[in-house]
Amino acid sequence: MTYVEINGAAPDVEALHRAATRILGHFTTMQVRDGAVAGLDLHLRRLREGSAELFPGAEPAGDDTIRALIVQALRGEPDATVRVTMLAADEVMVSVLEPGPDTPPPPLRARTIVYERELPHLKHRATLGLFHHAAEAQRAGFDDVVFTGRDGLLREGSVWNLVFSDGKHVIWPDAPMLAGVTMLLLRRELDVPQAVRALTAADLPAMTGAAATNSRHPAQPIAAIDDILFPDTPALTSVLREAWCRVPWQKIL
Repeated sequence: MTYVEINGAAPDVEALHRAATRILGHFTTMQVRDGAVAGLDLHLRRLREGSAELFPGAEPAGDDTIRALIVQALRGEPDATVRVTMLAADEVMVSVLEPGPDTPPPPLRARTIVYERELPHLKHRATLGLFHHAAEAQRAGFDDVVFTGRDGLLREGSVWNLVFSDGKHVIWPDAPMLAGVTMLLLRRELDVPQAVRALTAADLPAMTGAAATNSRHPAQPIAAIDDILFPDTPALTSVLREAWCRVPWQKIL
């Protein structure tokens, strides 16, 4: 299942060319289950704020318009992966794909690399670096990559947020990065002590558990980063999954 619309219509060649070649833009990706989305309001806020920053002075597509375009593109399909890309302030591309897997993913082995995304707080279309470094890590025998800044601070994974446990707290890195919708929802629903801390690779040995979180996998275990193992990761992912079960889903269909 793959279906794409731009401003509510099947794209013609000119529109497809713009979508393929225009790098200035941003997007959000959400999972739809039973006609509902976790954090729909946060996804719409991300699009609204991204358009205000990347297309200043232009009249952006409003929340109601974007929501209506998502509903139309879904064609009544209750379960899907939906990506909404703002090609311009008033040009909305909605892609409908197969829903992400609901089965727990296998643990990741990641390596650190110094890499800083441009405008790290935005989910923008400049993704070459993310996928290049992830592919390099895979060729080196890892599953994925964790980015650190030139300041040494742990930031995020290729397409996911980092979360740790020190045995007492759930810990979120404090650094310039994208505030993922799934991360924000988990932080809202966790009923255990949590903290936001500046972390470097030197702090990893003190962490007992690590996980990756995004819209496809709210609690993917991380077995190791570089040569540091996390023996109590299952306890962390269990807490995250329990929190995810409490997240309210907002109807879109």
